[in-house]
Amino acid sequence: MKKVTTLICALAFGLISMNDAAEPFKPNLGPDLPTITLQSGDLTVLMRQATQWTPGRIDFRGHPMTTERSAYGTVFMYPEIGFIGTGHFENEPEELQSLTFFRDGKEIEAPSSEISGKTITVLRESKIRNFRFTNRIELRDDQIFETVTVKAEKETPLKLVYHFMHAWTPTVSAYLAGNDGEEPAGEPLPDGVEKGFHINKPVDWAAVFEPTSKQFAVSRLLEIPEGVKTISKIWNVPGTYRKYYLESFNNVAVPAGFEGTWKMVTTFGESEKDQWETKASAVAAKLRPTK
Repeated sequence: MKKVTTLICALAFGLISMNDAAEPFKPNLGPDLPTITLQSGDLTVLMRQATQWTPGRIDFRGHPMTTERSAYGTVFMYPEIGFIGTGHFENEPEELQSLTFFRDGKEIEAPSSEISGKTITVLRESKIRNFRFTNRIELRDDQIFETVTVKAEKETPLKLVYHFMHAWTPTVSAYLAGNDGEEPAGEPLPDGVEKGFHINKPVDWAAVFEPTSKQFAVSRLLEIPEGVKTISKIWNVPGTYRKYYLESFNNVAVPAGFEGTWKMVTTFGESEKDQWETKASAVAAKLRPTK
């Protein structure tokens, strides 16, 4: 019993991958492939069958910027149940309603293990209890555009919802985050410390720096539902990941008939350590949506 409990807890917090379990999970829809690699320009995204066809790793110019050993995408946390969604199967899996891959605007009827093109899109519709939602991932111009639309069939109390989870590699050494018109702020993300959350407030963008590759990533919010409080977090778990979360519906009930869309773009760049904050801030400004 102790071993089973330990396994469930590890899965819940993303400390091991689903492939470490005896039988990798297979969703109710999708090709019979363990992974599909999407490539557009210098950007590569690994999609995993075992985590409901959500991202499993993000590489830029051949260097892994995230770890495979975690859950990505969208997850709901119920007060009486716990997590449901993406790679979390400790309670129940989400139910896929449709899964479609596109290359340069044309649907791929029989996806292969490698898909490359100028623009790659994955459209994924699913259901978690009384929620129906659509996840759209688009790779183009060395950027990842992620869009999630959530619809609530009836009022549902939640502990929280996480969108756009990015499990940045544990070699990431620092973050920077800011709002338009304000001075950005950041700090190191060191090893040898207790795990803990950083940022913990609404921001327009957040960036991280990976010193081995001398690369940085900038994630910018492009759209959030009106009236919904949205908080950015980075969970520093030394040796495991520096994981970004976009949190909504913290200990509130989602009203019946709610429909809302969150959209984020993530892009990458190169820099020496002493210049990365300046370069990342400039990239964040360029990504600012125009009205």
